[in-house]
Amino acid sequence: MSTREHVELAGELFGLIERRITDPLEILFGSSDQVDPVRERLKIEAEVWAAQLMGPDEGLAVRTAARLIAAVFPSDGPFDPADEWWATAFGRVVARRAGHPGKEAVPFATAGAMLGITRQGVHDLVKRAKLDRHPDGGVTTKSIRERLNQPQERHAARRHHY
Repeated sequence: MSTREHVELAGELFGLIERRITDPLEILFGSSDQVDPVRERLKIEAEVWAAQLMGPDEGLAVRTAARLIAAVFPSDGPFDPADEWWATAFGRVVARRAGHPGKEAVPFATAGAMLGITRQGVHDLVKRAKLDRHPDGGVTTKSIRERLNQPQERHAARRHHY
């Protein structure tokens, strides 16, 4: 992954956690004095989390994704974000590293969101056996993750030098 992707992810993580956790603390405390040191630490941690999510250690990436999701999206039910979330920097890296947390299969529309393609594109990939259909319906998250982690093919026009 590129430096640009790392910077985008770190910035998004910082903003997300600041809005969901740090800003409410400031409101509760009635002052930024006690929260400012947390914000400074958050800037550093967001860089570390981005590196962990994008780094070579798959286990660490999955654990980091799980911790961040649990902290930022607390719920009594399973994590099931809107399809639009998969287009965010955090959503894209979670899809690549962990798939859809807690789901073996997702509907075609969600698979499309995770892959950044249309629902029809997912149908075509399933038809061509590039993605696996789940027996209970939808597409397996394992096949989506595998597809996202395939090396990208370059289809540039070839120039012949005579």
